[in-house]
Amino acid sequence: MNGAESLLKSLVASNVDVCFGNPGTSEMHFVAALDAVKEMRPVLGLQENVVTGAADGYARMAGKPAATLLHLGPGLANGLSNLHNARRASSPIVNIVGDHASSHARYDAPLASDIAGFARPVSDWVHSSTSARTVGADAARAVRAAREAPGQIATLILPADTAWDAAESVAAPLPLAPRAQAAPSTIDRIADKLRADLRTVLLVRGEALLGDALIAAGKIAAKTGARLVCDTFAPRIERGASRVHVDRLPYFGEVATEFLAGTQMLILVGARPPVSFFAYPDKPSWLTPDGCEVNVLTHPHEDSVAALTALLDAVDGHHAEESVIKRETTSFSLNGGLDAESIAQIVTMHLPLNAIVADEGISSTLPYYDLLGTAAPHDFLNLTGGAIGSMMPVSTGAGIACPERKIVTLIGDGSAMYTVQSLWTQARENLDIVTVVYANRGYKVLNNELRRVGAPTDGAGAMAMLELNTPSLDWVSIGQGLGVASVRANSKRAFEAAFVSAMAQRGPRLIEAILE
Repeated sequence: MNGAESLLKSLVASNVDVCFGNPGTSEMHFVAALDAVKEMRPVLGLQENVVTGAADGYARMAGKPAATLLHLGPGLANGLSNLHNARRASSPIVNIVGDHASSHARYDAPLASDIAGFARPVSDWVHSSTSARTVGADAARAVRAAREAPGQIATLILPADTAWDAAESVAAPLPLAPRAQAAPSTIDRIADKLRADLRTVLLVRGEALLGDALIAAGKIAAKTGARLVCDTFAPRIERGASRVHVDRLPYFGEVATEFLAGTQMLILVGARPPVSFFAYPDKPSWLTPDGCEVNVLTHPHEDSVAALTALLDAVDGHHAEESVIKRETTSFSLNGGLDAESIAQIVTMHLPLNAIVADEGISSTLPYYDLLGTAAPHDFLNLTGGAIGSMMPVSTGAGIACPERKIVTLIGDGSAMYTVQSLWTQARENLDIVTVVYANRGYKVLNNELRRVGAPTDGAGAMAMLELNTPSLDWVSIGQGLGVASVRANSKRAFEAAFVSAMAQRGPRLIEAILE
């Protein structure tokens, strides 16, 4: 057994059994070991940002880490933006990054780089193996670091000789530290605060937006009159008809300020105080109203499920009726051209039960978030860190984690081009993912931002940086070229027919939605 086999077997022993990768020469012994360790499922991505984003999506839906396999510093660097998004999502990931053999390092070969320096800004734990005899133990440590609450990025650097040299053992999984709990005094204090007849917002994130914890939060809000709110870009939330209604914090800072106006108390449940995404001239960055009291029920690393359960007991809220989302029944005409609202209406009408929706439509979907929420019960995944090019890879990883569930990706054409290679992996793995590309021929959200920052908006040079219509992208050709059945829809009726057809079939599909 060599170091690579010890590493893989140790990962599997720690319940990491999927590896998204894009390997190079320094990782070839790891690649060869995949045939000896068949419990590890390898998934090839054609660009490293697909690999890291897929690991993010897998972690969000599987609730455990996948491994990534990346080639030296440049390979890691290619995947940094989606590791940034994954870190903002608190997704557990174990990165395996190949390095030159230790005997080769002194020659400063062309691919030599400061791998640890690349890794640190997006990693909570970084280590470089020094021996094949310890690489299995290093893997177990990496998995434990990744699984530390609320979920972390662990990066293990693997010099080539530690992969090819002889190894002695497979490391057993390491025990996890018990999840930190909110103190009983904290539960009692927050319960007292909720009885104080103040205009209160419960800002919830993470596991508090899922399952029994979400129901408990809804009952607490109903019992105490608090307003239940989630971050603008919560990593994962259970939505849909009959599920607990949660208001979403608006994206634009001044709208969020108005949304929170009059709030006298903010209670954080696994969340941080709200701030605007960007700074703007004469607009606030800190969104909590002046004079609003901020209290913490749970910090992100603490157990929000247990805390909400205890708080529900403390406020005697078990018999309260939580506010739930009502099914959308509004009729609309299918005549005419296609726009973002009609896409939301059609997706809402035909989304199947227990689907997963991954949203990176940005300007095309933000206004219709509430409408989309009235679909059949589903999980909703968001772009957490703001680095576009996330949700097609996230969908890919979610498809590996949940092969029995239909996945719908809503994405703008500009965002989709960042990680278009995701489609190839979806085709290769035959994942049940339908990608809806909003073809608005530009970075429309940036047109809004250009005005919001007070910059001049009428220059041809500026517009040349924001438009995608010279030439226009041909998404049917792109999708088909990457192995995905693709169609174009330029009317409401055509889009509905394409979407209904995609919902009725398994396997990857792409719909290019031409917006009028």
